[in-house]
Amino acid sequence: MNTDVLKMLISKLPATHEGEIGCDECFDELHEFAEMELKGKSPEQAMPLVKEHLDNCGECRQEYQALLEALKALNFPNN
Repeated sequence: MNTDVLKMLISKLPATHEGEIGCDECFDELHEFAEMELKGKSPEQAMPLVKEHLDNCGECRQEYQALLEALKALNFPNN
């Protein structure tokens, strides 16, 4: 592991807390989060732990963006 990655990981430690969710749980909730957003609701208020995870995890954020684009392409929620 290079020094820059190690420094980045250490800098994230103070931002972690007991109630946060991991990637698996976030992934399980992404469809609901995306559907709420596309319906004009506030998923960040209804699902703050998912929002927090997406803010901190680039991989899950990429999955979320891909899901949003796919739902938009399917004309969700107007199908």
